[in-house]
Amino acid sequence: MATPPAVSHTSAAALSHLIRHISTTCTADLRPEYHRLVRKVSLLSHLLDEIDEFFSRSEAGGGEGSSAPPVDPVDGLDQLLSALRAAKRFLSLGRDARTCQVADSHNVANDTVPDKISVQFKYLMWQLEKALGNFPYNYFGISEEIQEQVELVRAQMKREIKKESSDVKLFSELHHVLTSRQTGDLQSNLSNLPDEHHELRETVLPVLEIHDVPDSDVERIMQDLINRLDEIKISNSLTMEEKSTTSGKSESVKKTQEKVQKGDTITIPEDFRCPISLELMRDPVIVSTGQTYERAFIQRWIDNGNRTCPKTQQKLQNTTLTPNYVLRSLIMQWCEEHGIDPPTRSKSDGFSLEVGGDRTAIESIVRSLSSTSPDDRKSAAAEIRSLAKRSTDNRILLAEAGAIPALVSLLSSKDQKTQEHAVTSLLNLSIYDHNKELIILAGAIIPIVQVLHIGSMEARENAAAAIFSLSLVDENKITIGSTPGAIEALVELLQTGSARGRKDAATALFNLCIYQANKVRAVRAGILLPLIQMLQDSSNNGTIDEALTILSVLVSHQECKLAIAKANTIPVLIDLLRSGQPRNKENAAAILLALCKKDIENLACIGRLGALIPLTELTKTGTDRAKRKATSLLEHLSKLKVM
Repeated sequence: MATPPAVSHTSAAALSHLIRHISTTCTADLRPEYHRLVRKVSLLSHLLDEIDEFFSRSEAGGGEGSSAPPVDPVDGLDQLLSALRAAKRFLSLGRDARTCQVADSHNVANDTVPDKISVQFKYLMWQLEKALGNFPYNYFGISEEIQEQVELVRAQMKREIKKESSDVKLFSELHHVLTSRQTGDLQSNLSNLPDEHHELRETVLPVLEIHDVPDSDVERIMQDLINRLDEIKISNSLTMEEKSTTSGKSESVKKTQEKVQKGDTITIPEDFRCPISLELMRDPVIVSTGQTYERAFIQRWIDNGNRTCPKTQQKLQNTTLTPNYVLRSLIMQWCEEHGIDPPTRSKSDGFSLEVGGDRTAIESIVRSLSSTSPDDRKSAAAEIRSLAKRSTDNRILLAEAGAIPALVSLLSSKDQKTQEHAVTSLLNLSIYDHNKELIILAGAIIPIVQVLHIGSMEARENAAAAIFSLSLVDENKITIGSTPGAIEALVELLQTGSARGRKDAATALFNLCIYQANKVRAVRAGILLPLIQMLQDSSNNGTIDEALTILSVLVSHQECKLAIAKANTIPVLIDLLRSGQPRNKENAAAILLALCKKDIENLACIGRLGALIPLTELTKTGTDRAKRKATSLLEHLSKLKVM
């Protein structure tokens, strides 16, 4: 059946042109807001591909979208088109302004440019997020993976808006007025505005500029917006009067709610407290016994020569501290729900070199990265590697001095030591969150992947660690995962690398595979073979734990679940139920349960392989979670026998 005439291919073609135009816009000499906009829009390219596929299917008679979509598909497309046209004009105005600044750096009017750019960027983030939220995904048959990707982009846009949330209500009302203008419904007459609305004008005019509103409509829009805002004030005032006349019971309820809220903010869940400090954890890490602590406190415990777990008194098999990202995410979510400022990592590491904090000396070192002498470049990269490791202040100063683009260019150096210093410097610089964005903007992912393929073993190890660090930003999981060869290189390192290289690769792959599409990419890249080999390495409990952690993430995807079962993983997992460490037994049981849910064949397989006895034992001696998983598996097996 052909595409409904209401949704034209012309609109989709316009959408395609806008996204591709914005994604390829060069913003090298513009402010960070322009970079961030281009990055976010470029992540919508996969959405565009599926819209194109929808029209291709429709033209071929392959069907159409939902007959009754929750959102008008025409309106959904138009909202996104409007936002992208404004984004395109924003970038065009930015380039024009840059040209003017170069031509006349003494132009007084340029003093207001930064504020104007900030307003325009915030409005675009709001408008794009709103348009993506109203887009008719089901109508166009957009896959769950692409919808998940768009949700990550929307989350990034929401964070940009939250930085200055006071303008959101104004943006909403202004958007309503602009929409009314497009439909010819503006009600106000042209009139001069009093000076008291000067601040409002300073916010509105930049938004009208990126929507290319003609001068003849500006005053009319301003007046209509003021009328709407005045109506809201009157409405709010009436509401407040109604509230003030209600009984004292309402006030009593309000006070009770405030007490409950106050109580909630000070009652920290026990699992969120460090067992040593009893404070809310900001950087939770797991030790070899499976217990979680605040990094600073457990590190101090270990540095003092202690080799036992403070909580259980068990001997620590090793001193490795594994970040507990799941718990950290839960803590952040809890803080947000209860209106508490989320805990942040310490701003300074407490170390410094003699040159640390000396801007002039750092700028001199950064300049040496571009020296014509190979030895000078190598020496500068080595020094930056050391400086970036020592303190946050150094990481900030190095980035401000322009170290990141210069280091990215050195990733392709033929001298392996220079390459090693460069990739390790980027790893150390990425510890400071803002630098993660700068590293991505400098185009570092592809050269880092090349280092993963052909660098020295130490360079490959640190390249994997750098990918892990960068992937802590959600949208970077998408960027890295979709980079050709990235996941394949990590899988290769997982299989053939040094002990440290395999560990770095495992950590990076685990974090990347939190994003659904990367799970399939990892399985197709051959990750299951090295994971099974790691599970069978009884001499190293740490690698078994890492392999199980990755499998527990992969098994949630149906295609990966089928591949895991087909790779003959079930017998290995059952062996771990019999002889593994408590934590390994727990994770093995969880993966087996995921494999057997709604899969009679896998369930019958674990029954034939003798899982009944170790599962029964696990219900008695395992951890609380292991007992739950084992009990659930036994119940499924019992139902299978009845059948």
